[in-house]
Amino acid sequence: MGLMSPEQYKASLNDGRLLYYKGEKIEDVAKHHELGVCVDSMAVDYHMAHDSKYKDLAVVYDEALGEDISRFFHVPKDREELLKMLELIIEGTRQGDGYIPLAHDIGADALNAISITAHTMGDQNYIDRIENYRNYLKKEDLAVVAAVTCVKGDRVLRPSDPEQEHPDTYVRIVDKNEKGIVVRGAKAHISGAAYCNEFFVIPSRAMTEKDADYAVAFAIQANAKGIKQIARPVKTKISSLEFPMERPVRVITDSLIIFDDVFVPWDRVFLCGEWQHAATMVYNFALMHRRTGSAYRIPLTEQLVGVAQAIAEYNGVAKVPHVREKITDLVIYLETLKALARSACQEPITYGGIAVPNPMTTNIAKYHFAENYHNAVKIIQDLAGGLLVTAPTYKDYSHPDLKEDIKKYLVGKAGIPTEQRLRMFDLIRRLTSSEFETIVLHGEGSMQAERMTIYAEARKVIKDCKKIAEELAEIEKVSLE
Repeated sequence: MGLMSPEQYKASLNDGRLLYYKGEKIEDVAKHHELGVCVDSMAVDYHMAHDSKYKDLAVVYDEALGEDISRFFHVPKDREELLKMLELIIEGTRQGDGYIPLAHDIGADALNAISITAHTMGDQNYIDRIENYRNYLKKEDLAVVAAVTCVKGDRVLRPSDPEQEHPDTYVRIVDKNEKGIVVRGAKAHISGAAYCNEFFVIPSRAMTEKDADYAVAFAIQANAKGIKQIARPVKTKISSLEFPMERPVRVITDSLIIFDDVFVPWDRVFLCGEWQHAATMVYNFALMHRRTGSAYRIPLTEQLVGVAQAIAEYNGVAKVPHVREKITDLVIYLETLKALARSACQEPITYGGIAVPNPMTTNIAKYHFAENYHNAVKIIQDLAGGLLVTAPTYKDYSHPDLKEDIKKYLVGKAGIPTEQRLRMFDLIRRLTSSEFETIVLHGEGSMQAERMTIYAEARKVIKDCKKIAEELAEIEKVSLE
């Protein structure tokens, strides 16, 4: 088949999966009045693949299969292909109004991380399995996401520590036979899981020999027996207190996925007890996913710059020197993120035959966004002023006894209609909500995880810089080993 249509993707979700939302068992996720909005957001990926405007970005002709496939399942070989992948993710997020389509990108990050790990291990059996699975995804064009973060229990303890409340705080192997393995446990806040076709399940941390049963990676259908999902509620409509909009609402949700003695056949198992390689898989997924995360954040940061400039103009302060300084700070924030994300792709390295973005630059890009996000929000809130949270609602504005008074007394700069100003307040509140703040901090890994990776990748740079300093000071090399 090669490329699924949006309609085929939506129909494929009616597969008998066990999914709960707001305490309700969902029969057909694509037709649900709220989760269907999330499905429409996910379908952006499929729309782009069939739009000639985006074909060069979204589609690759696969010589072996003799047909077009999604770029996400193509193996990137050089900087040009990495840059195209980056631009595809950026454009897909723009098409989703800042929300991530998710249909392929996170799954592709896991797919490549598993492939690199298999090649690092030198295990031909695993190499063949993951390449066979890659071909399966190329042919079927499935929506696939990564289930990485385990529920963890007591985070100070290791998965196998007997002090853990129970042994299933990390997904683990509980049985194996000639046909496959049986797994049990749970994965938390898995984006897009409620409306994907399959999951890649991979470890969430490095393991020790005692943790061998937790060193497991596999692919599994979302409707497999023993899998239960609980999706987090999301706001799928503009509030009745906000100005109505004709634009479609874009939104995604996350799931808690419970694996209750789920059988996985051997051809879908990519790690089974090889604890020494769990960290390799985690590292490579984090690298790819932070590249993806940096791409997501570029359209969001463009929106932050846009609302800051707009509300400054509507309030009549856009030419005030200190306001221009604040807008300049936001432009520096945006352009630094874009430069870092693209630089990471322009200076790739190769792991297991796959071109991957520069590890240090990728982590710096994601860290830069998360570290400076709250300052960007502070600037926007400062420029907006107190009316951001105290202005009358749309229902007040539309009341015949109040509308003219609100238009008169809440006008800002001459020539800017009051409604325009109030609409921008609505957008700013949505963009800077507390839930969004948590996502941008923890998505793709915590800031501390990024700092640890940056330091690990920078050891040679630090050593070389130290050598420069010692030469300038005419200090002879001293061995500290």
